Amino acid sequence: MRILIAALAATTALSGPLAAQDLEIDELTFGFIKLTDMAPLAIAYERGYFEDEGLFVTLEAQANWRVLLDGVIDGTLDGAHMLAGQPIAATIGYGTEAHIVTPFSMDLNGNGITVSNKVWELMRPHIPSMPDGRPQHPISAAALVPVVEQFRNEGIRFDMGMVFPVSTHNYELRYWLAAGGLHPGYYSPADITGQIGADVFLSVTPPPQMPATLEAGTIFGYCVGEPWNQAAVQRGIGVAVITDYEIWPNNPEKVFGLTADFVEENPNTTQAIVRALIRAAMWLDENDNANRMEAVEILSNSEYVGADVETIAASMTGTFEYEPGDVREVPDFNVFFRYNATYPYYSDAVWYLTQMRRWGQIAEPKSDEWYHEVAASVYRPDIYLEAARSLVEDGLASEADFPWDTDGFRNVATDLIDGIPYDGRTPNAYIDSFPIGLTGGQLVIDGEVQG
Repeated sequence: MRILIAALAATTALSGPLAAQDLEIDELTFGFIKLTDMAPLAIAYERGYFEDEGLFVTLEAQANWRVLLDGVIDGTLDGAHMLAGQPIAATIGYGTEAHIVTPFSMDLNGNGITVSNKVWELMRPHIPSMPDGRPQHPISAAALVPVVEQFRNEGIRFDMGMVFPVSTHNYELRYWLAAGGLHPGYYSPADITGQIGADVFLSVTPPPQMPATLEAGTIFGYCVGEPWNQAAVQRGIGVAVITDYEIWPNNPEKVFGLTADFVEENPNTTQAIVRALIRAAMWLDENDNANRMEAVEILSNSEYVGADVETIAASMTGTFEYEPGDVREVPDFNVFFRYNATYPYYSDAVWYLTQMRRWGQIAEPKSDEWYHEVAASVYRPDIYLEAARSLVEDGLASEADFPWDTDGFRNVATDLIDGIPYDGRTPNAYIDSFPIGLTGGQLVIDGEVQG
């Protein structure tokens, strides 16, 4: 699906410090997956922010995350809405090897975990209730343990879906399961299914196909971004048991990815892209989400997400419906700019790397310095801050909107669902603190953990 964005003439569109500079390339094609968190791209188009930078942009929906990544690597796409794990994994050579960077983080939060109605009925007796009879949140995966055991005793493998092996969804689902005492399985160089020693077996399903796959009984639950949790609830085929905001409040989500070669060869164009995306993110969050319904209307178009307005609005406007009629306030379910959401923090990249090591995608132990070096090679706050500075100088953003003095690491997070603090400065100490997962020098060899 293509959306051709007609730009104003560069002589009238450009302003500020980029006006005097030549864009190395002004015709660009960006890829995305049909999820609500592609919104900064859609808004940068619809609000004319790409035009303001002299950019002629085409947006193309992609069939799945692998096709999207391949498009960026082979140059079919100039950049893309990406899973945060994709640039990291590609850069370290896990899967397809290529140096991908991100100068812009697209959002915080935005995902949920949904289970089938049958699984929910079996879980519900193990979940405490509030005085009004509704389930008490957040719901621990401990409530799923007796269900998995029942299925196992009946000879049924408990399968769940996630969107890609290096997706936030894979790591969030694994995090939730492990925090509740369920093992989501290991990867090894010889077995990339991620199902070694698993209690719950995770496999890839493209986001828009999640509800139908659940309804067909192929999987019993899944972790995905919106609107595909709300779609299952509204179709009456599943219950959303937890959001990622409840797993880790304001956790890092998607990024905008470009090849390192593109950034090196096109520094002015890269700056223009980041400027437009920052402005889009600001608009999405300004005035306490006052623009969200307009954004929902835009995203409902078939060329973007293509879901019903009601389905997208159910999560994007500050509420979340867990099961039919159980609508709760979750004002930060989608965050696009506040809390420095768009700044590409090194510690965000390090967290993804720790989860890759925890589950065996990084097969051998690495030093803390290695984690920090990889993070700095992929996440580019220098590019981001240069774009932000130019927006401030142009009067398009406020000085207070950006973390000018940060060292690239967020404060220690102490509110994850398992209670284990996360400090990106000490990744190995964090990895070693988990009761489930590889620690220290452990390796997975011939389907067994050794060391």
